[in-house]
Amino acid sequence: MSGTPGRPLSAELSEQLLAVAVDILADEGWGRLNSDRIAARARAGKAGIYRRWPTMAALARAAVSRFELVVLPADGGSLRSDLLGLLTERWTQPLNREERAVASLVGAARHDEELRVGLDEALVRPLAAAVQEIGERAVRRGEDIRVERLRLLSSVLEAFWWQRYRMPEPLTAEQVGFVVDEVLAPLLRPVGEPVAV
Repeated sequence: MSGTPGRPLSAELSEQLLAVAVDILADEGWGRLNSDRIAARARAGKAGIYRRWPTMAALARAAVSRFELVVLPADGGSLRSDLLGLLTERWTQPLNREERAVASLVGAARHDEELRVGLDEALVRPLAAAVQEIGERAVRRGEDIRVERLRLLSSVLEAFWWQRYRMPEPLTAEQVGFVVDEVLAPLLRPVGEPVAV
């Protein structure tokens, strides 16, 4: 959090401003996020916003980078189970408030480095870490997974995750199973060999 010398910034007000920003992003979108709207809803002064965050993009980044959009599942005993665990809980549910806020930033992040970094912190890095751990579990179980295949899996999963934010309805558990069995698991097999799930 940035600030200027002077009176210490109130942590309570900072949290309130972040919560209001997330509500606006989730319900109205990035285009409606501005200091006037935030100040009015939070009953705070605009100066208090800009003492903390110099731009709306910096505020949005601060808000979304705290989200837990990817949850590493417990070890399911197989690569398939771990992939299903990673995806099913999120992908079969409607977008929650935090996910709607993130979804509102995806287009603008192509043109704004601050937003891009925020989405990296919120989704890209945690997803890559989760895929890495799932791959390491599989290797410990004796499955031969090459590093470049794991990177490919991470990239494909990220693309699917961003696409999920544009879908009008969540996937069914059966659809998630299809994606795992027919798209993701085959990415990890050596060419010409059946995948072990």
